[in-house]
Amino acid sequence: MVPELSPEEERLLIRDISVAAEADSKEGDTFFLITHRWWQNWLDYVNQEVPVASANGFHENAASSSNRRPQAIDNTDLINDATSEEVSNVEMELHDTLVEGRDYILLPQPVWEKLHGWYGGGPLLPRKAINNGLSQTDLAIEVYPLRLQLILIQQGERAIVRISKKDTVGDLHRKACDVFELALDQVCIWDYFGQQKHSLMDNMDKTLDDANIQMDQDILVEIISDSMDGSLQENGYAERDSSSMLIDASGTTENTSNYYTSPSSELDNNNTATTATANNNSMYATNHIATRGVGAGPVGLTGLLNLGNTCFMNSAIQCLVHTPEFARYFREDYHREINWQNPLGMVGELALAFGELLRKLWAPGRTPVSPRPFKTKLSRFAPQFSGYSQHDSQELLAFLLDGLHEDLNRVKHRPYIKTRDADGRPDEEVADEYWANHIARNNSIIVDVCQGQFKSTLVCPVCEKVSVTFDPFMYLSLPLQSASSRSMTVLVFSGISPPSPVTVSVPKQGRCRDLIQALSNSCSVKSGERILLAEVRGHSVYQFLEEPVLLLSTIKDDDHLVAYKVPKLEKSATTYVQFIHRREEPELANNSSSTTWKPFGVPLVYQISRNSTKIFDLYQIVNVMLSPMKLNQSLNYTSTSNYETSCGMKLQLLEKGNSCLDLLEEEGDETVAVPANLISAIVFVNWSMMDLKRYDITSMENIPEVVKYAPPLKRTRGEPLSLYACLDAFLREEPLVPEDMWYCPRCKEQRQASKKLDLWRLPDVLVIHLKRFSFSRSTKHKLETYVDFPVHNLDLTNYVANKRSPHCKIYELYALSNHYGSMASGHYTAHIKLLDENRWYTFDDTHVTPINEDEVKSAAAYVLFYRRVQGEDTSISNGTHSFHNSSHHR
Repeated sequence: MVPELSPEEERLLIRDISVAAEADSKEGDTFFLITHRWWQNWLDYVNQEVPVASANGFHENAASSSNRRPQAIDNTDLINDATSEEVSNVEMELHDTLVEGRDYILLPQPVWEKLHGWYGGGPLLPRKAINNGLSQTDLAIEVYPLRLQLILIQQGERAIVRISKKDTVGDLHRKACDVFELALDQVCIWDYFGQQKHSLMDNMDKTLDDANIQMDQDILVEIISDSMDGSLQENGYAERDSSSMLIDASGTTENTSNYYTSPSSELDNNNTATTATANNNSMYATNHIATRGVGAGPVGLTGLLNLGNTCFMNSAIQCLVHTPEFARYFREDYHREINWQNPLGMVGELALAFGELLRKLWAPGRTPVSPRPFKTKLSRFAPQFSGYSQHDSQELLAFLLDGLHEDLNRVKHRPYIKTRDADGRPDEEVADEYWANHIARNNSIIVDVCQGQFKSTLVCPVCEKVSVTFDPFMYLSLPLQSASSRSMTVLVFSGISPPSPVTVSVPKQGRCRDLIQALSNSCSVKSGERILLAEVRGHSVYQFLEEPVLLLSTIKDDDHLVAYKVPKLEKSATTYVQFIHRREEPELANNSSSTTWKPFGVPLVYQISRNSTKIFDLYQIVNVMLSPMKLNQSLNYTSTSNYETSCGMKLQLLEKGNSCLDLLEEEGDETVAVPANLISAIVFVNWSMMDLKRYDITSMENIPEVVKYAPPLKRTRGEPLSLYACLDAFLREEPLVPEDMWYCPRCKEQRQASKKLDLWRLPDVLVIHLKRFSFSRSTKHKLETYVDFPVHNLDLTNYVANKRSPHCKIYELYALSNHYGSMASGHYTAHIKLLDENRWYTFDDTHVTPINEDEVKSAAAYVLFYRRVQGEDTSISNGTHSFHNSSHHR
């Protein structure tokens, strides 16, 4: 019998196995889901013997009676009970709304096998690692493989199967034959999206991902025979006879091993509405849904199921379906306006899916609605939103508004219109002409409700040529940083104290010399010294930032900068030397007890003479630069031998061919020769275990990002950033960036013109996006700035350049999408005001709860929805509003 391990032994063993498995992970590896609840119990158990310091300074044992050894693994809370009894372990259906880190943890196979061997239990929930990108290392765990419904019309049968999106059409073909017990040469399969033969799936080597097969879509399984009356048509479409596409509701298939059958009621009978021909318009003539029946109770308070990180979609949808103009339009007979032939649209399918979802959300009753049919259609036309990863609600909103416009565009044949130059004509005349040209090509409910018009003015800096255009907009995307300066954080090695981050303010459009000067002032650089700036990646210098005119805009927010105080020496006769720290760590790639040198920390950098620096000098430089981090400052080493006796560090020079040469103290008089073509020499500093104990290296373990994104604050002190200030920054005149140079028709050359935006025509519904996410080389960062936006009386009078506009410029907030947390692990909700009840609610996926109006504002506000006040006597929110004396809150 294997002896039971202690909690600490279990923890260390699982840690080592996890690290080794992660380092060696590859496509095709198996991972196992384990319930987060059990995993957390196990973590509490194995960490219970870690000593903690009590208030009186004595160490206590952190164990408590609750941290007992966990029982057997129990994953049943991850499984959908409706299917768990019908299928084998391999095909057990997970709940659709599971979130990694909250509901489950993914364990590499060796980790799962070890834990399962210790504790037993189950059921086993294996998932494969697939390649999810261009790189061979871009792996993802396919927690939710494709769920496809196989339909065998000739025999009135169907079955639901699970299959990886990286499996081939041939794999699906074989699986279909196994399910229905048919021979391979008897069967062909069709992409049957929307109950329509889109294409014959005959390329057996093509992956299902490349074939654009989506979650929960239908696959038609057809038995090939001579009596099929030509059902395999050349154009790939079946005859549009709904009776031939739908299976009788009583037809089911028998259970087959590794598969589960679905009752035919699972077929969405509304899919007949997805036909792409205008001949079907007549079927919708009487399909009107009453807005509110007698005694039906409150409507519009229905939540949406989270399909797994789809809160971004739910938040955007709730804002749109609670836009009164859209709610009214899609609950009436909108089908007659669907543009079935628009090549820029989605053959009406996106509009139909959105309309059906809106009707369900506005139907009486409070049972949460699953947006799966809508998500399936969305993923088909916008693959960037496929799967169950977190996305940006504003990006979804932009696609959805544009897609709905194209599907509902009343213009069936767009005329070609050549834009005329303003030629000094009045702005009103030119703007009306631009708008008429736009409406001639774009005319839909989306344009009616959401589109406004910019006045854009470009001025050539050389000949002063003025160009004025009037362009449509769907929403305003406002920056949150209105200041002209930028804060930058740099880790500074001063030589007299441990390295520490220093934050300085520099011009946003400044250059590298501005940053170096600001750091020099902050660090009190003396005569004979200068600041050397470098970008560090990993544990070595990626590049030296020595070009004074280098634009600071090229330095990304997530870059890591380090500044070193170095002596002012003649550059032609000197070079830089990088001291890269290394320490011995166990080799985890195999079961041997060998160790290897691994880099760590921030490199030291110094400027040395190319031909007169001795090994002794290198040791002295390292000793001096590390001295501020010594734990015992009474020690003062002045010779190499003393240094080596007390400190076990060894220096190794990285030579051509990446070979290392030991630099020993006995050879301290030897001169180090550095080739003239090297920007910097690399010397490894190999730390002994003794030295790691004698120095406090925490200050150089991590480099701060250039811009540090702190956790969100409820409210900052002082005056918060107002929405009007964001508008000012958005509409401010500024030069075009070099990448967007303007071709001046008078100069006949590309010019960096100045650009000024003004609002000219305002829509009835104004959507405002607060640009909280900034893009960097590898990820997104979020600004947690609190923006003070008006709930009532958003007054845009002073921002509209068209002073003759008769339309009201006062707006009321009725909806907003909120984003909490980071981009990767954040969560979206919506605040909605039901206008007929004059009350605010929070829509958090399936949970809908009332809130007070003073809870609407927060630093999480991301997309704001404002509605124009229609007239002087229009009753809004808190009563009747008069426009005559409304002030501009700025």
